[in-house]
Amino acid sequence: MELENIADSLASNDLFVLHRDRKQGLGPAYLAGFRWAIEHDYDFVIEMDADGSHLPAELGTLVSASTSADLVIGTRWMPGGKVVNWPWYRKAISRLGTSYAAAVLRLPFKDLTSGYRVLSKRLVTKVLESKIQTHGYGFQVEIVLLAEQAHMEIAQVPITFVERSQGKSKMTGRIVLEALVKTSWLAISRVLIRR
Repeated sequence: MELENIADSLASNDLFVLHRDRKQGLGPAYLAGFRWAIEHDYDFVIEMDADGSHLPAELGTLVSASTSADLVIGTRWMPGGKVVNWPWYRKAISRLGTSYAAAVLRLPFKDLTSGYRVLSKRLVTKVLESKIQTHGYGFQVEIVLLAEQAHMEIAQVPITFVERSQGKSKMTGRIVLEALVKTSWLAISRVLIRR
């Protein structure tokens, strides 16, 4: 059974499946979901991979932290966080990517590309009003930067990330390059704006 059919079969009053005409990348998919959440008056949005890599058992901790933060980042690279079943090079790409983005953007957070998050309605509205255009993992970096620039409260909560047991990662060289270029451009833009 195709994933789309499985998702549709699980749909209920509590679960809505959003269909798009074609694949356009991670960022546009999140933006479509954010628009739907705002249109339906949700107080917060949860970003979570549905392939088992983000543990549902940890969701309560993220939601609890959202009572005092506009953005809660489930963090692999902090005390208490970990990654299970990733090869060394995936860990290296993730850690180097976050370290680079944190350094050039002067952000104190440990996992800027994490996709396990809780966003407040206030932040989601700000994201939808912004000009975020990144399609890959750089989208996550842009959200953190946007929240930080708006002086919103950002919390980090340790999570365990488990590599999926079926299917394959969407991580490609093109996505890594897009994130690197976009993050570098954001850093340059910040410097120019300050001047």
